[in-house]
Amino acid sequence: MDDLSIIGIDAGRLPIWLRIVAVVALIVLATGAGLFAYLWYARPVTLSIAVGSLDGDAPKIVSALASRLAANNAPVRLKVVETGGPLESAAALSSGKTDLAVVRGDVGDLSQAEAIVVLAEAVAMLVAPPGSAITDIAGLKRTTVGVVASDTNQKIVSVLSRSYDLERANVVFKSLALNEVRRAFDTRQVRAVLFVMPLSEKYLSLVRGLFQQNAKTAPVLIPIENAGAIAEKERAYESFDIPKGTLRGSPPVPDDDVTTLRVSYYVVGTKGLDNDVIADFTKALTAARRDILPEWPIVAQFKAPDTDAGAYLPVHAGAAEYYNGSQLSFLDKWSNVIFLAPMALGALASVGAALWQFLRSGERKPRQPALDALYALGSRIRQANSEAELSEIENQIDNVLRAQRSGADEDENRLDAATLNVAAHRLENLIHDRKAALNAAHSEPAPPIQSR
Repeated sequence: MDDLSIIGIDAGRLPIWLRIVAVVALIVLATGAGLFAYLWYARPVTLSIAVGSLDGDAPKIVSALASRLAANNAPVRLKVVETGGPLESAAALSSGKTDLAVVRGDVGDLSQAEAIVVLAEAVAMLVAPPGSAITDIAGLKRTTVGVVASDTNQKIVSVLSRSYDLERANVVFKSLALNEVRRAFDTRQVRAVLFVMPLSEKYLSLVRGLFQQNAKTAPVLIPIENAGAIAEKERAYESFDIPKGTLRGSPPVPDDDVTTLRVSYYVVGTKGLDNDVIADFTKALTAARRDILPEWPIVAQFKAPDTDAGAYLPVHAGAAEYYNGSQLSFLDKWSNVIFLAPMALGALASVGAALWQFLRSGERKPRQPALDALYALGSRIRQANSEAELSEIENQIDNVLRAQRSGADEDENRLDAATLNVAAHRLENLIHDRKAALNAAHSEPAPPIQSR
């Protein structure tokens, strides 16, 4: 019983064209399924990313990175979802609306966020106009301080207020748009302004342009001397020294390093993102960053986040694999597949053999096993009444032997050649004897000779 009979198909009764169509359809189906599986596996993964900023540059930078990922055929692509700023981006991530987000370390709900890269770093700059007598935060007593992007900077304002007890000092913080800063200084609505921004040429130029200055006058940078103590309590921040000459080189402004606070902008992802996907994304993002660096110099600040176990924002396990060089190798990833492949090929070989048998099952077979057919001819030989009948029987013997030799008979107990030859030889002897008997019957017997 063959494999096809088990499922109730009598292949020998199907026409050959139908069997060929069935096999071709099965091959096409298997090939299509394999191609679909490969395309599904090899397709790039698209992750949505929420990003926004006051000046609109952050979405442009992320869009440039997304374009490079597509141009480089990266395994991970980005769908940019523009928001109003880091606060809204953090909300989009925490609510599950996006897979990734560009956030600031001190803004929004980051309980579900894990760091992938540090995209840029922003520093707090307390700036007073040229000629101001204010040289430290204590000098802000009973004054109004402007805050650019106050919604985003609520946390740092709160931290400074607690650290320096600014409420008791009657310091008032006033929200200002960037284009209102210069007028607020000119009308003395504020005595200083708080910016939190990257130290890049673009943003430094904005600060310079807000003040009328010459070679002898320049804005005053107010230090945050308690930055170290603040950073120990508020881990989103770190102490940082604004380098001498940051605003102007000669004469240098500031004329010495100025201590302040620094906070990072992160690309973060949710905890449930696949490790391999994030490892590939981190690698591709690092390569894309190099490509856009000439157009966006700010991405020179791009770096790996803190990978220590006690980091403020835990690093995503996939990103940590990339940074630590512990990504799984090809053999590590596919060892099980490599091990199972021979078994799968063996199964395919069995299927192929069954299909081959199915195709050949319609070939004409003797109705009886070869040996039974030969034995049945013995009685016909004994009853034959002419040489023509014997010649026909000889032809039938030749056909049986020829069919057996060509392999048309696929019985499980196939006869060996010696057995068939013995049977055929016996039949030949019977034919010879029957021919002799027929010849003798047709000839007249000679008269007997009598002796005298």
